[in-house]
Amino acid sequence: MLENVITRFAPSPTGFLHLGSARTALYNFLFARKNNGKFILRIEDTDKERSKREFVDDIVENLKWLRLNFDEIVKQSDRSEIYKKVIEELLEKDKAYKCFCSKEKLEEKRQEQILKGEAPIYQGICRNLSKEEVDINRAKNIPYIIRLKITLQKITFVDLLRGEIDVVAEQLGDFVIAKSKTEPLFHLATPVDDHFMGITHIIRGADHISNASKQILIFKAMGWDIPVFAHIPLILGGEGGKLSKRQGAKSIGDYKVEGYLPEAINNFLVHLGWHSKTDKELFSLEEMIEEFDLKRVQKKAAVCNLNKLTWVNKFFIKKKLAGEIIDKINLTDFVIKEGDEYKAPNGIVYNKEQMLKIIELGKERANTLNDILKTASFFFKNFDYDKELLKWKSFSYEEIEISLEKIYKAFSELSDNTFTEEKLKEILDSLNSDKGLSYFPLRVALTGLSASPPPVEIALIIGKEYTIKRIGRAIDKLK
Repeated sequence: MLENVITRFAPSPTGFLHLGSARTALYNFLFARKNNGKFILRIEDTDKERSKREFVDDIVENLKWLRLNFDEIVKQSDRSEIYKKVIEELLEKDKAYKCFCSKEKLEEKRQEQILKGEAPIYQGICRNLSKEEVDINRAKNIPYIIRLKITLQKITFVDLLRGEIDVVAEQLGDFVIAKSKTEPLFHLATPVDDHFMGITHIIRGADHISNASKQILIFKAMGWDIPVFAHIPLILGGEGGKLSKRQGAKSIGDYKVEGYLPEAINNFLVHLGWHSKTDKELFSLEEMIEEFDLKRVQKKAAVCNLNKLTWVNKFFIKKKLAGEIIDKINLTDFVIKEGDEYKAPNGIVYNKEQMLKIIELGKERANTLNDILKTASFFFKNFDYDKELLKWKSFSYEEIEISLEKIYKAFSELSDNTFTEEKLKEILDSLNSDKGLSYFPLRVALTGLSASPPPVEIALIIGKEYTIKRIGRAIDKLK
């Protein structure tokens, strides 16, 4: 176990929390908790035009829903004085300088370099301006930006997943770190925050590898210790290309609304690039913390297979008790809740115990929470079906009708107290030598479906009155 570990998840609030970002947060959370460390949420909201409060709220809400509880939340917009002091120090130490080149001039130079087949990097036009020249430009109110002065020839750093990485510093050019002393850009604000927050491990997507060298240059310019880097694999769509919305690039909030459980999302995400040292595939969050090891994160891109997510979700739904699910289901499409009663459009009124039984039956066939009552809609809504659905094997309609009439008569003669599972099964088992002739047409009569939960369980929930009514409708169809 490492000591004093601090990780951070640093999203820009320019969009809702999506799968890729959530996986980055998950890996940072797991690594911090595995080492009894600290996990910080840092909102990188220096882009005032694109950053929105609704996105901040979405990120916070859905991290909490996933149980990725952070120890602290920090907003870059509250830290402007820190960035200003660092920028001033870089300027004073001649580690950075003011660049007065216009956008038009920079673009002209860039096009010249491209035509010559050269890398389009800044050529240091303002790098060696004297103090007098700078003062003259400032007196003329010429706009400026601030660039870092590159002095190293090569940058070498070690990535936990990818080993040693070398970058030719000269190929970066003197890149921009701020629009002004009070407007830091990403490549400055990120390492400044990482230093002052004591971040020990930077765990983020492989698309940030190119940013690492620039940020390391800031650390070196300020004489700060450099955190450990670990760039995790990108997530690709099912066809190997960029992840599209159809292939899973939806927000975590979308998955929540669609009826996915946080346990399922976390288990799906953790395996997009990581594998356990055991054969176990699905974990509680506590087990995941215990198992997680950055050394077992792969380098190659992970493929998003939504069928796997559905399978995982189905597994966790089955594990949950109905009492844990009932408050997570949108009931309004199926029943109206009044006190302790649940009134269905078909006239049946259920109590909570009956609703829990319906959920227990429905969750066995559900892929999402939203499917639970859909798969059991016959409890709530009137339905119709073709009489051909009542057919069982080679038995004639007449034989099926006779069987249903026997069931109708036997069930009608039962009192409410004797309308029990044991008695119903006893009747059905005794009526026909082929038990399917007793059970299958009854199943269709009670649900309008050829596949459903056991008909006896359905009858006990809807009660004697509605069971007999539905059997009567089936008999009328056969007549």
